[in-house]
Amino acid sequence: MSEWTSETDTDTATAIGIRIPADLGQLTMLRALAETVALIADFALDEVTDIRVALDEVATALIVAAAPGSTIGCEFDYDDESMRVRVSAVAADEDALDETGFSWHVLETLTETIVAHRSPFDISTNGYPTVVEFSRLRGDADVG
Repeated sequence: MSEWTSETDTDTATAIGIRIPADLGQLTMLRALAETVALIADFALDEVTDIRVALDEVATALIVAAAPGSTIGCEFDYDDESMRVRVSAVAADEDALDETGFSWHVLETLTETIVAHRSPFDISTNGYPTVVEFSRLRGDADVG
């Protein structure tokens, strides 16, 4: 497991990341990290829950689809307006994510933006590099 924290050049955004084995047993730690980062960033409790649930959905899908022996990378980047989350993995199958299913619909509801990127098969990693990025605006849940 590896982790990192950095301040950006503008000192208004912070990035935090971790890389873990692609194992469902690691989900509890990812959920806790997402919640902690969002609380430290002073997001409202409903926003924290949305971020944690969205990360859980994405990470679960990528862990289940992960190539054997691979890792999951997770990065949180936040500023005064939003949090952006980037989850990366090497998927064993080209069609690892179902962007038409109910789970993806839930993700679209919980987040402001969500996008998945799949690269062609990479022989060095024995899979398809896959990245899912989503964002959650601060205060959006309070707008009526």
